[in-house]
Amino acid sequence: MALMTCFCVCLCSRKAVSRLSLLDFSINLSQEQLISCDMSSASLHVPGDVDQELDVEEAGKLTQADKVHTGRVKLQMYREYFKTIGLTFIMTIIFLCAFQQAASLAYNYWLSLWADEAPVNGNPERPRAEAQRVRSTRLHSGVLHSPMSFFEVTPSGNLLNRFSKEIDAIDCMIPDGLKMMLGYLFKLLEICIIVLLATPFAGLVLLPLACVYVFIQSFYVASSCQLRRLEAVSRSPVYSHFNETVQGAAVIRAFGEQPRFVRQAHRRIDRNQEAYFPRFVATRWLAVNLEFLGNVLVLAAAILCVQGRDNLSPGIVGLAVTQSLQVTGILSWIVRSWTDVENNIVSVERVKEYDHTAKEAAWTLEDSLLPEAWPTTGTIQFEDYGLKYRKDLDWALKDISISIQNREKVGIVGRTGAGKSSLALGIFRILEAASGRILIDGINVAQIGLHDLRSRITIIPQDPVLFSGSLRMNLDPFDTCSEEELWKALELAHLSSFVSELPHKLEHQCSEGGENMSLGQRQLLCLARALLRKTRILVLDEATAAVDLRTDQLIQSTIRSEFDDCTVLTIAHRLNTIMDYTRVIVMDRGSIAEMDSPAQLLHLQVSTCSSFNLLQSL
Repeated sequence: MALMTCFCVCLCSRKAVSRLSLLDFSINLSQEQLISCDMSSASLHVPGDVDQELDVEEAGKLTQADKVHTGRVKLQMYREYFKTIGLTFIMTIIFLCAFQQAASLAYNYWLSLWADEAPVNGNPERPRAEAQRVRSTRLHSGVLHSPMSFFEVTPSGNLLNRFSKEIDAIDCMIPDGLKMMLGYLFKLLEICIIVLLATPFAGLVLLPLACVYVFIQSFYVASSCQLRRLEAVSRSPVYSHFNETVQGAAVIRAFGEQPRFVRQAHRRIDRNQEAYFPRFVATRWLAVNLEFLGNVLVLAAAILCVQGRDNLSPGIVGLAVTQSLQVTGILSWIVRSWTDVENNIVSVERVKEYDHTAKEAAWTLEDSLLPEAWPTTGTIQFEDYGLKYRKDLDWALKDISISIQNREKVGIVGRTGAGKSSLALGIFRILEAASGRILIDGINVAQIGLHDLRSRITIIPQDPVLFSGSLRMNLDPFDTCSEEELWKALELAHLSSFVSELPHKLEHQCSEGGENMSLGQRQLLCLARALLRKTRILVLDEATAAVDLRTDQLIQSTIRSEFDDCTVLTIAHRLNTIMDYTRVIVMDRGSIAEMDSPAQLLHLQVSTCSSFNLLQSL
């Protein structure tokens, strides 16, 4: 082929071309034709002998040379090609390609939306969430419905431990351990199948190794679970000491007892570490043994593969050895995850203990016939009433028989341990009667649901109870009162000026226990809450014992004016608090020693229990 200015001007045999020279090309082209590649006027003169030789040579051939087309492929060729494929397949391919790109775009767009979302850690699956709800509900219900005796004998650290560490183990650690164990267990089965397919005789090695593995696992789990129990038991005193130290930090600093409490904390932590460190050592022991078992399996697989090299495929052998190298880590994770599950199952065991604790009476009674407005008069009757804090203790109250009439104001006095507060606990059924009964408006309180009973009677305790939240929530937790009623109650409790000066007024946030308010203000806030309840019976359990005389006078004046049509029982410690009351009950050693008007008891110089001297000492 001879080329001139990018064009093929002749096509001939190599022999013919070799006889040509540039002088044989007589082409009359102008410069413009050369630049524009116009060959229309070009002519080529080939010598005659060459032309003849070509004709002879072509005539002697049986096949013809391929035709060379110039220019772009015609559109008809595309139609011909696509016709052979078929329209259906073409449309399907186009649709799938478009769908692939749309899916890819949607995938990236979804990732961008996901990245903009706030991170959520530990989004649980439905079974895990359901287990969390059921277990947490049972624990809360079990603790909140336990009697007072339960809280008297149970340290606060035990409760904190159950509601924090143990619940965390049940909600997070156990599900994660089960998920990990199942994943690695199926991975181990996959490896064993591959090794057995490559070297069937490996089963002779796998069986003894499995027996040794089960023995090591059972030996480790038994020891680890017991160490886990010891560590959990020794952790509760740490929580209890920490809680007590935080609550009494001011007193500890005032008496300079910081070094002693630090030493006590160190002793409790050291005792906890005595159980924690052996758990860590046992884990290392397990890792060493599992590493040994895994290496034995790899060695056995390699030896068997070498022995059967004539009958095994190199690819299968490589796969078997490669997979067996993972056995060490997989065995370690299986045992570790299963051990974690069994260790943390101890948390279920410890939490379930509270399912079997003694519970209070029924919260509500379905067949209760209690009137909606009960109590309507507020009369209280004790009939041979007796009470014990626990069955194995002495009588806190015995043979109490008294009748308190409607709108009567009764003061209850006595020395420490005489049984004053026990009367209030009996009315609210905080402690159940050991003998006798209490009647309110002629209805035995033991036959009323606890919620119905306690929601119809009001008490102002010695230690005012406030929760972290707004003043509005502490005054009206169930949001049943209007704004005007709230401010009226605050005015009657002599707190309206204080609250109105706060920046957020009723939305002012109280800290836990109301620590950002004085003791007197907290007591007055409890009085305002009692005013909003509007019940027929009011019990004051030494409500003014820790306040100044001025606050005491404010509380008493409000009680006289606003609770005039109510039955009031006041456990008092000041004489002026009960001087205008109808009667005063003098308690001594769980029994009623004296009962009369304050004036009569003051004029009684000698009595069975020295009532006069007792009242004078108040």
